[in-house]
Amino acid sequence: MLKKLFKLDENKTTVKTELVAGLTTFMTMAYILAVNPNILAAAGIPRGGVFVATCLAAFVGTVLMAVLSNYPIALAPGMGLNAFLTYGVCIGMGYSWQFALLAVFVEGLIFLALSLTPVREALFNCIPFTLKKAVAAGLGLFICFIALQTAKIVVNNDDVLVSLVSFKNAPFHTQGICAALAVLGTVLTGVMMVRNVKGAILYGIFLSWGLGMAAQAAGLYVPDAAAGYFSLYPTLSFSGIADSFREFGQTCGAVFDPAGWTHKGDANAGWALVKGLDFFVVMFAFFFVDLFDTLGTLIGVSMKGGFLTKEGRLPRISGALCADAIATSVGAVFGTSTTTSYVESASGVMVGGRTGLTGVTTAVLFLAAIVFAPIFLAVPAFATAPALIVVGYLMLSSVAEIDFNDVSEAIPAFLTVAVMPFAYSISDGIMAGVISYTLINLIAGKTEKVHWIMYVLTVVFIAKYALM
Repeated sequence: MLKKLFKLDENKTTVKTELVAGLTTFMTMAYILAVNPNILAAAGIPRGGVFVATCLAAFVGTVLMAVLSNYPIALAPGMGLNAFLTYGVCIGMGYSWQFALLAVFVEGLIFLALSLTPVREALFNCIPFTLKKAVAAGLGLFICFIALQTAKIVVNNDDVLVSLVSFKNAPFHTQGICAALAVLGTVLTGVMMVRNVKGAILYGIFLSWGLGMAAQAAGLYVPDAAAGYFSLYPTLSFSGIADSFREFGQTCGAVFDPAGWTHKGDANAGWALVKGLDFFVVMFAFFFVDLFDTLGTLIGVSMKGGFLTKEGRLPRISGALCADAIATSVGAVFGTSTTTSYVESASGVMVGGRTGLTGVTTAVLFLAAIVFAPIFLAVPAFATAPALIVVGYLMLSSVAEIDFNDVSEAIPAFLTVAVMPFAYSISDGIMAGVISYTLINLIAGKTEKVHWIMYVLTVVFIAKYALM
């Protein structure tokens, strides 16, 4: 039944491969279960409610992606967008979290309307194939950079912005040992890949976690909750589940209550805020970033999964975009920020995930996380870092397919690859590539290479940077 439903034979995969891929994707994404509630709680959203909303939004979005497109791409509330909601809209601009979620809800509806028309597909298809390869490579560096940071291998530095952790000066029993275990886990994962061990990336996660628990048992790792270092042993304490669902009752549907749409404590704001220009500014900000983050993720993951045609088009892209749009609005109703496609899906693709069965597996695990959160949240960042570092290397291999002898193609591709990790933004990387590609080829007289939509995007992107 599963073979027929998800066309496993047609995609040259098996049920076992898809299940392993789904578990791998979930393991590399599970950090969002801990991070998202912490970020959105700063905006005033009940932490437990956000946790349940995160699980449900990821479940609904990922199942929709599997059903509507049959791609192994998972969705969850996006990093960056959750920070923008909290620190940009709520704390920075003074709007209530209910008002911010309303902007996310409306943004999702606009996305859905565009996804039902050729507009979003045209945006995807107009990007030159060279830039699509560059996006995949840039995503590789981006997720590698994220992994190096979460594992504390790369840290903030007052002198040079970022630098490698100093094992001599860092607290050894927390930061130092975590960074060392991440490095060791990466080496062991690499060795397994050299030995052609199937599922090496997933095994690397569990092996790194196991070494961490051994280090805790030996006293080399000492939990320090105040510093963000928790016990590595999974527990089965369910005491907080009832409280989480109680708080979920406060967040679910709050987006539709006009009494909650306030600005800096003005209880009389209500519909006046929605009618004002500020609402459209906030909504467009969510819309713009979500649009190009999603396109970038679809391009990168599809490139490595071999889903793109020779012309660089993605079959069934309409279903994928609709799933992303619906998930955004549904997530807002539940009580969380923009739900979007996750670049960590590449980890499942790299271990053989090719169909929606991978996504359904990931979705079920997110649903189970509501009850078994203590187990899933015990997986430390240093254990998933090796998987993301290796996936980053595999995605970077797309660079080899770029013709660096053609400067008109190579410079925009290089800027796309470089800006993503350096600006810490998928959308900024795409914009840098589009602007440079259009201008270089236009001024050089190679106008036949540039799709007319690229000109429109270039004008829009330049205007955005000029006004930001």
